[in-house]
Amino acid sequence: MITTPDFVVFFIVYLLINGLVFFFFAHDKIKAKKNTWRTPENQLLILALIGPLGAYAAMRVFRHKTRKTKFYLVPVCALLHIGIFIWVLMYFMH
Repeated sequence: MITTPDFVVFFIVYLLINGLVFFFFAHDKIKAKKNTWRTPENQLLILALIGPLGAYAAMRVFRHKTRKTKFYLVPVCALLHIGIFIWVLMYFMH
């Protein structure tokens, strides 16, 4: 059984990861506006797999990568993460 402190630590780490991914997407948007070196799309997609909530938030806030077809996977990954998160809560916190 997961104890409350373990869950809190996991949640904080998860939020930090998503915050970092948000920063990477925001940084890429800034670079796009300045027409300088950008983060490759494949790297952004890998980051979105790890922290899809931060990636999706950045896509909405900065209107970044919203027209690229392969970035439609980001909301799917976010929903998948939310589903897994709910499953873990239900399984271990019964």
